[in-house]
Amino acid sequence: MTPELKQRLAGIRHVALDMDGTIYMGNSLFPFTIPFLRRLREMGITYSFLTNNPSKSLDDYLLKLHKMGIEATEEEMYTTTVATIDYLKAHYPSARRLFLLGTPSMISQFEKAGYISTADSADDVPDVVIAAFDMSLVYSRLCRAAWWIAQGLPYIATNPDRVCPTNERTVLVDCGSICRCLEHATGRRPDITLGKPDPNMLIGIEQQKQLRPEQIAMVGDRIYTDIEMARNAHAFGVLVLSGETTLEVAQAAPHQPDLIVENIGELGSLLALARE
Repeated sequence: MTPELKQRLAGIRHVALDMDGTIYMGNSLFPFTIPFLRRLREMGITYSFLTNNPSKSLDDYLLKLHKMGIEATEEEMYTTTVATIDYLKAHYPSARRLFLLGTPSMISQFEKAGYISTADSADDVPDVVIAAFDMSLVYSRLCRAAWWIAQGLPYIATNPDRVCPTNERTVLVDCGSICRCLEHATGRRPDITLGKPDPNMLIGIEQQKQLRPEQIAMVGDRIYTDIEMARNAHAFGVLVLSGETTLEVAQAAPHQPDLIVENIGELGSLLALARE
């Protein structure tokens, strides 16, 4: 470890953790995750869970973590569904009716926030169209979303991910790919794409914890979302090789992470070593 890296790691006060590919893969918790979280607590480092996957509500994510042996609170969770709700409140305060291309679990989070999910009908006009990682995708709803987008309604994407990490023998087509389909059909891209690499989630942590950007480590398995968000927020970017990105892909990326490790277990060891 170089003296510069040791100094930077010694200054970390909060670790923002991507979830899929970083602390678990699909429904399988990595064996190093719980020891890593325990090690952070012992070092006095706080942590939060960030995910670009809006397919589950906060309650569903907390339940999933609980079943894996991780106790977390709503304050420690930030999903792109929450980011989208925050964006709607700030930029479309009068909007209440949404056409939601997303899972029932995600839709329940919007409804909990006071929004109305419009039906797959040309007569049920929404205020805003939201495209997300829709694992329950129905062709007619995809066509309805394209229709409203083509009519010029405000159009928001929850996240830019092309695929979702999985340990199953399949490809999970994510929001970014769904939006490319809609773009091909309508000639229109989302007005804004939220989630990583947008820096707002990390900026929120800075404000909540009263930290400087360099005191936050953003840890994830993707160059184009996790590491780019760290760069955009001027935080310390840590790439783990336990998910989507290989070392070869990482080394060829135009913007390099501040640190590359095999997994968060190795990061925990380096954080401890930097504090000796």
